[in-house]
Amino acid sequence: MFGTDGIRGIANQEPLTAGSVVKLAQAAAAILAALDNQPSHTVLVGRDTRGSGDFLEAALAAGLASAGFDVLLTGPVPTPAVAYLTAFHQAAFGVVLSASHNPFRDNGIKFFGSDGYKLDDALEDAIEDRFAKPVNGPSVEAGRIRPLSGAIEGYVNFACSTVPKELSLRGLKVVLDLANGAASQTTPLALERLGASIEVHSATPDGRNINENCGSMHPQVLRRLVLTSGANVGLAHDGDADRLLLVDETGYLLDGDDILAIAGSHLVSRGILRSKTVVATVMSNYGLDALLGGQGVTILRTPVGDRHVVESMRRHDLNLGGEQSGHVIFRDFTTTGDGLVSALQILSIMQLSGQPLSRLRQALRKFPQELRNLPVRQKIPFDQFPSLNAAMVAAEKTLAGKGRVVLRYSGTEPKARLLLEGPDADLLRRLGDDIQAEIERALA
Repeated sequence: MFGTDGIRGIANQEPLTAGSVVKLAQAAAAILAALDNQPSHTVLVGRDTRGSGDFLEAALAAGLASAGFDVLLTGPVPTPAVAYLTAFHQAAFGVVLSASHNPFRDNGIKFFGSDGYKLDDALEDAIEDRFAKPVNGPSVEAGRIRPLSGAIEGYVNFACSTVPKELSLRGLKVVLDLANGAASQTTPLALERLGASIEVHSATPDGRNINENCGSMHPQVLRRLVLTSGANVGLAHDGDADRLLLVDETGYLLDGDDILAIAGSHLVSRGILRSKTVVATVMSNYGLDALLGGQGVTILRTPVGDRHVVESMRRHDLNLGGEQSGHVIFRDFTTTGDGLVSALQILSIMQLSGQPLSRLRQALRKFPQELRNLPVRQKIPFDQFPSLNAAMVAAEKTLAGKGRVVLRYSGTEPKARLLLEGPDADLLRRLGDDIQAEIERALA
């Protein structure tokens, strides 16, 4: 049931039916209630703006309340808001209903522990086992379900507190593409409070238009808006606002690697990059190593998934990490990727340095990359296909010492993700064509 980022699927199909979600909530309640040092018997539940969130929220709350937990409903808020509010209100755990950047027909379920961090694999496995083999426990008094007042205001206050007190964003014009998602209220409120002039787009969710031709999955829209408006910067979130992509005043798109480069350079220059180390994934551009390595910074690589990044950051007590996709964790403030906090950190660096975003991002010289997302029928181990393995070996041999090849399955979609990186874009395309042909022959 659990993938790289919780449970994901089509709403009203298994396992995201009302009955299964009630059962899942009861399984999670049984496993998480048994943990030592639970701060309370309250669970905080948030959601994004998908219409299917209505019945899934009701099912989840009913299952939790039937297991004896009191349930606080935040309504539509960003995923990182639930992480923050869970810890702030000392809830036993938090749950988010969201399929992040996926189309509106999808939905998903993510769990956060009482400390605001995502659950580890062992706890997810235990919940899944309990779901598959439910155990009838003693009857308990049913919990109560009620709204959590002030959820948006509380999260915005926290996000604004991550900006130095003496700093204002006055003088900055910022274009926002909010994906008709969970940040439709929070990001505009935070930026206006800090003094920025804003132009807001895709902030009228109707239950079906989340991520539809807008947000971080469609950055060309933001680029056009920035160039038309003459803004200093544009920012885009995905549907649950744990991602951030930026566009500078010239229309150049900045991804998570650019954000890590700017933030890493800033933090190391101030002597506050912990252990002079940044965590990135295997998909991040090796130009990041070249830039930050020249400043004495080590790059730690993890598998794809912001949870893997956060686990490495916690293990080594580090304060900056992220993914190329725009999940960036400023762990001095957050426990998970947070699109709003990430935006405020970059806007603060712009104000503190007095430099436009186009100047700040030029320090990172990216290696050419070829990235392909290929639909597959099923996720069969790649090593079962000799011709595909031969194409991979040939590409790796060609790029040996000057590039790399990464092939993996998506944790949330029926796709194979192929990344090639090296000094010659034309060569990467040719090698990518060869591997793609074998993937399509074997798995499409």
